[in-house]
Amino acid sequence: MRFDVEVAMPRHARGFDTQAAYEHLAKRDRKLGAWMKRIGAIDADPRWRKSFDPVDALARAILYQQLSGKAAATIVGRVERAMGSVRFNHVSIGSLSDTELRACGVSGNKTLALRDLARREAADEIPGTRQLQYLDNQQIIDALVPTRGIGRWTVEMMLMFRLGRPDVLPIDDLGIRKGIQLLDGLDDMPAPKDLPERAECWTPYQSMASFYLWRIADFRKTPVKRSQD
Repeated sequence: MRFDVEVAMPRHARGFDTQAAYEHLAKRDRKLGAWMKRIGAIDADPRWRKSFDPVDALARAILYQQLSGKAAATIVGRVERAMGSVRFNHVSIGSLSDTELRACGVSGNKTLALRDLARREAADEIPGTRQLQYLDNQQIIDALVPTRGIGRWTVEMMLMFRLGRPDVLPIDDLGIRKGIQLLDGLDDMPAPKDLPERAECWTPYQSMASFYLWRIADFRKTPVKRSQD
């Protein structure tokens, strides 16, 4: 699929009214509302207003996979220095050989994923920032998951943290499942297939509910740094 043509309306705004989301969730789910009051307001807005390049974000997401935030940040810094650029795109990625990427600590599989991402961008197969405004969540997922190393969860993180889409629930995320387990006092984490029904009352602000579920899961430990932070 190429994204070099105009796409149809409607246009999706970046970000949403966090206060309206807070009030909706507190009203619709008393158990979640109690936790929200305990945790306090979450200002998830600033990242939505920052400049954003989807290829750069996807490349960083690839490099963060299966690593601690600190280790991944170290590798990203090495690659940036080797590229001589803080922006990942098909030109900057292509400036490094596989050997140079490996010297920065990038694994073989991640090197292949970066190469595929760069190839797809050069072929106009990755929607740009402007095109993303006119695609719904599922269209964006369908457009990006064919890229090697990019799964649904990675795209959902982009939808939530970079595009500020209000109604995203990453059902395969362990933090989300753990948060719901603690929220509902369950003996075990719920299965991903059971989450959509549980989350119906959070629509159209499932993203804000997700932010709180992560906080609930991390309440007694240090929060984990994510690739989109």
